[in-house]
Amino acid sequence: MPPSRCSAYIGQLYAVEKRLREATPAERQTVRLQHSRPILDAIKTWLDATVTRTPPKGLLGKAVHYALGQWPILTTFLEDGRLEIDNNTAENAIRPFVIGRKNWLFAGSPKGAETSALLYSLIETAKANALEPWAYLNHLFEYLPAAKTPEAIAALLPHNLTMDDIKPLGAIL
Repeated sequence: MPPSRCSAYIGQLYAVEKRLREATPAERQTVRLQHSRPILDAIKTWLDATVTRTPPKGLLGKAVHYALGQWPILTTFLEDGRLEIDNNTAENAIRPFVIGRKNWLFAGSPKGAETSALLYSLIETAKANALEPWAYLNHLFEYLPAAKTPEAIAALLPHNLTMDDIKPLGAIL
């Protein structure tokens, strides 16, 4: 399979995923097994054939060896409909921080850099859990001092809250 054919197969995998955006996890798993598995099987067949006739130290050989070594991880999304085919959502969430990391070299101190990283993590996790970050941080800073047990602290984490649990921003100001 020439590289262009491999790209076409990958495009087909993403076309299946595009159709599944609004599907339930069970529906996603069923459709993936029916439509994505044969595509992955074709890619795997090509990888298995290519690995035996490609020099392992060449670029293609390295890529084929890497793909085969990662194969169980790559195909995990077939087994669980809650999983995405890739980690683009996480990559997009951290992109602003990767771009800005040069600025953080001047955080003032290691403790300042650690505090910034903690706050950025809370903000992005709040966004990922459909919470408005400013309202979430206000809620957190209001209730965290009273949280004395690990359970009380865990209850304040973004994945354990909804916007209905958080005071409206107008009530805070």
